[in-house]
Amino acid sequence: MIDRLSAATVRHRHVVLALGLVLACVNAAAPGSTVGTRVLLLLSLAALVLSVFLMGVRPAYFVVRPQVPAFATPGPAWMVFFALGYLGPASLCLGALIRSTSEGTLSTFDLVFNLLWLLLAALVITRAWRGHGVRLHPSGVRQTWPLGSLTVPWEAMLAPQVPPATDSRPWLPMRITEPELVRGRGIPRSRRALRTDVVDPGFLASAIGHYVTHPEHRAAIGSHAEYERLRAELPVRG
Repeated sequence: MIDRLSAATVRHRHVVLALGLVLACVNAAAPGSTVGTRVLLLLSLAALVLSVFLMGVRPAYFVVRPQVPAFATPGPAWMVFFALGYLGPASLCLGALIRSTSEGTLSTFDLVFNLLWLLLAALVITRAWRGHGVRLHPSGVRQTWPLGSLTVPWEAMLAPQVPPATDSRPWLPMRITEPELVRGRGIPRSRRALRTDVVDPGFLASAIGHYVTHPEHRAAIGSHAEYERLRAELPVRG
């Protein structure tokens, strides 16, 4: 049940987030709507609880993106529900900002406090919307997050060690052999590890290891045919 919910949320995350944004904006624009505010806060709380349950779901598959081209880790379902949970308080902040401005009672503290909440909400929504994570490109591995990115060419690494199925660490250590080839932009989280809270670490390690040791297949990364071939080559995780 949890796996199906996670897969459906990942597949339709843009629709889910758009509906959440519409509901939050309508609530913020409705003055004095106590019932609407309570319903929104209950939905936000339910979304936060769901996000906690979904944090342990780490699917063993990639999203094929031929237009990039790349194989991308799926956008985490827990982040979508976390963003929905964040929209409740953000809606209250936006509503308070609108009402205080119209009534002429807006203070500097209220302005700064509410704007910070809205800025954090924007970052959370952006991350959930774009599905930041790890992507395999013909040229190498790229990891992105809202404030930065990290690119590691295939030639700069060795095949990573495949962790056991019971490994719960949120990071997969990379074995960098030529650090001068690694490129970071913005504020990359780590230059020697890939986040695995959104994908099965063993699956990711096996896929990276496959292309490290089989350079002849790298050019086809991003195509559906290559993804089917890759899935047939990788060991089944149990």
